[in-house]
Amino acid sequence: MVLLLLLLMGEAAASQGDREPVYRGCLTRCEQHNCTGARLWTFRAQQPAYMRLTGWTCKDDCSYECMWYTVALYVKEGHKVPQFHGKWPFSRFLFFQEPASAFASLLNGLANFIMLNRYRTSVPPSSPMYHTCVAFACVSLNAWVWSTVFHTRDTDVTEKLDYFCASAVILHSIYLCGVRTLGLKRPAFALFFASFLILLFACHVSYLSLGRFDYGYNMAANVAFGLVNLLWWLGWCLRNQAYLPYVWKCEVVVLLLQALALLELLDFPPLLWVFDAHALWHLSTVPVHVLFYSFLVDDSHHLLKENPSDVKID
Repeated sequence: MVLLLLLLMGEAAASQGDREPVYRGCLTRCEQHNCTGARLWTFRAQQPAYMRLTGWTCKDDCSYECMWYTVALYVKEGHKVPQFHGKWPFSRFLFFQEPASAFASLLNGLANFIMLNRYRTSVPPSSPMYHTCVAFACVSLNAWVWSTVFHTRDTDVTEKLDYFCASAVILHSIYLCGVRTLGLKRPAFALFFASFLILLFACHVSYLSLGRFDYGYNMAANVAFGLVNLLWWLGWCLRNQAYLPYVWKCEVVVLLLQALALLELLDFPPLLWVFDAHALWHLSTVPVHVLFYSFLVDDSHHLLKENPSDVKID
């Protein structure tokens, strides 16, 4: 199911920490001293291979060290911990920039992978929703891969891939709902709806890829996508809960994901410099995948038994 919205984080603009003169002065001195000439060659020779392979540079290390130098001064003088470039300071583990969020994303991806395999072994390909459900699972798995990569190494490319893949999950969930509610007996509608959503996604990505990334538009667009997804699934569940007793699983998933997303509002400096609200939210969604795929299995079996000759294969 869709992780509505807050999978897409806020604008990575300048923050108090990276505007701080202490930080800027430290960064300038560090780069001039360590990232030029012979000292740069020394840095590269001493840098662990795993850091080099994941793209960490001398300037990145300077930024990391100066961030903690600034944080230490803030804490010592009794000030609140500042953010840097729109993010809280995290203690790096090996090459993982945000280790807790990266691990949580990996767990979500693993849960999707396990449940996808269970779905494929439990449901025959002849079930009307089989291919649509498998495609949705693959899109979700891809999104969690890029979420893991993004939290491991935050760059312009990995950030965009994380955002775009998250949007793709929401739109594919809308497609999944559209096929389930309207498209099974109307193949032409399913084809038209798929074409429309692909075009919408292409326009969304194209706009965000041209010029400066518009974080405000990105958030607004995904609010709209998420609301359509939420209301459509929930409305269908409420209309069919007496007829299909297993739809309570989908209702719980839809409502629980929205409730868990509120964890993002508890924006606080990372506990132990590792666990922030975003990481806790990702961790909390891991078991939700089990319930949603259980719903998909039940629904696919129901469709296979109910008038199979009248149902079009998607």
